[in-house]
Amino acid sequence: MSDTIRVMITEEEVEEKIRSLGEQISRDYEGKSVMLIGILKGASFFMCELAKRITVPVFIDFMSVSSYGNSSKSSGVVRINMDINEPVEGKDIIIVEDIVDTGRTLNYLMELMRGRGANSIKIATLLDKPDRRVVDLIPDYAGFSIPNEFVVGWGMDYAQKYRNLPYVGVVEMEAKDK
Repeated sequence: MSDTIRVMITEEEVEEKIRSLGEQISRDYEGKSVMLIGILKGASFFMCELAKRITVPVFIDFMSVSSYGNSSKSSGVVRINMDINEPVEGKDIIIVEDIVDTGRTLNYLMELMRGRGANSIKIATLLDKPDRRVVDLIPDYAGFSIPNEFVVGWGMDYAQKYRNLPYVGVVEMEAKDK
């Protein structure tokens, strides 16, 4: 049985928002360079598009961090599966996420980067779910604030499916799956 997906944010709306975020980051870091740290796998789609729209020098690296596994609910335990390759000491970094939900993962990563000597740490996210926040964290660059629905597309998945959708959608799950 295939899932039904309801479009929440269109491809055009996502692209326009990313362009706007890239312009804002470019203004904020004028005369500087910035290191983008993408959180795999979900943020890869957003980060690549965002990087193309930033006009200051951009360096990129990736981390793989998990707290979801194959579930739609966070376990609350943050695990680093793959660390960045480049040192962050003295650098201005932006941690790039697909979605900020509880904030636990990003809170953990910000503390980690502070401990490694980053000059500044900001958060960029395509989607923000403030109603789900359990830690005091507000993204510096947020695309869309969304309600507490499980979304897919633009890198976000449900059990590794739907990452490649060009829009942000909501999987309409059967009652037994909720």
